[in-house]
Amino acid sequence: MENITPSKRRGRPPRQDRSPDDVKQLLLRKGLETFTSQGFSATGLDGILRAAKVPKGSFYYYFASKEAYGLAVLDHYDAFFCHLLAKSLNNSALPALARIHHFVEAAKAGMEKYQFQRGCLVGNLGQEVNLLPKAFRGRLEAVLQGWQHKMAATLAAAQGSGELAAGADCQQLANYFWIGWEGAVLRARLAESAAPLDTFIHGFLAGLPRP
Repeated sequence: MENITPSKRRGRPPRQDRSPDDVKQLLLRKGLETFTSQGFSATGLDGILRAAKVPKGSFYYYFASKEAYGLAVLDHYDAFFCHLLAKSLNNSALPALARIHHFVEAAKAGMEKYQFQRGCLVGNLGQEVNLLPKAFRGRLEAVLQGWQHKMAATLAAAQGSGELAAGADCQQLANYFWIGWEGAVLRARLAESAAPLDTFIHGFLAGLPRP
């Protein structure tokens, strides 16, 4: 019988004082911290690996390439951000439109915590999309579509409660929200101030069609 030996993963095996899952999660967190502040294209892996105390050879045990790593960090960010959204948009103790304002306040607190040095990873990557591998464009659009559907569901709840006009196009309004939001986050980073976020949410809510 032919002896078939399973293929080995690339890279050196992880250190034994940390589990492989712990190291992978640490790499994702360090990547998230770096890419939200410095971008992806101009960032090398060396600084991230030093911060995580992971040898470069071991990095390839977890990720086949920088591209694969970047996409994994994007997925990690999407999961984190969807959790943040859910805490506000699924809060049935608040009226539907107040949930949107609650999300903005939570996001403001996050930006203020890091002195406006970190932005939205999706927005950051979107600005450099022409420099990124092709796989990023479709993944970024899918993430934004997912956020749009969540916001549209909240706006639909506002329709059901009489806060929003019955004929309003919730998907279109949700699309408008995220286009404006990404611009407001960029301006907040430039100004190192939450004022652009306040300006955006006040204008968005004031412009909604009411019954």
